[in-house]
Amino acid sequence: MNLAFKGAVLAAALAVVGLTGCGGTKVQRLDTLQEVALTDRWNATDSRLVSEEMIDDMLSFPWISRWTQANPDRSRQPTVLVMNVRNRSHEHIQVDTFINDLRRAMIRSGQVDFVAGNKVREGLREERKDQEFNATAATAAKLAAEQGANFALSGSIDSWVDQLDGTRVTNYQIDLSLIDIQTNREVWAGQKKLQKHQKRSKFGF
Repeated sequence: MNLAFKGAVLAAALAVVGLTGCGGTKVQRLDTLQEVALTDRWNATDSRLVSEEMIDDMLSFPWISRWTQANPDRSRQPTVLVMNVRNRSHEHIQVDTFINDLRRAMIRSGQVDFVAGNKVREGLREERKDQEFNATAATAAKLAAEQGANFALSGSIDSWVDQLDGTRVTNYQIDLSLIDIQTNREVWAGQKKLQKHQKRSKFGF
């Protein structure tokens, strides 16, 4: 094999490697607050913005001022428990992520306290029982000393799709309700609607 032929083979190999490199996968780190909407599906930005807006609305209703008037001890705030948010939409939605966004918005407001849900509470109760027998009296968490919830938050996520030819509109409706646990009285009902428009490319939706 002469040098000219070897050089041609090497140049061709380098060209193939170069083309492969140009067509490879590229990963870019993004700001988590920046929305990257590849489809019209529910995404992390929807979860965060909806939770913040709905909790702001919840805290603007009269129930919280009535609670403050009935409980003049400023060291005590109303305590909220998230019972359940049902996903009744047409797609898989990470409801736990939405609940975490709701919880974060409530805690950040500084106007309400938040207590853990059923599964977390059960685990904590088992831990307190274990401490009762295995930890020193000075460090063991006391039994029957939990902070009870005053209000329960629950709701649902629904969706429906309108589609014609190459255009699709996806609608989401989020309903949340805050209930006084003592009286079963609904003190707040919130609703948020989202509408997303997507136009089909030549490759389809």
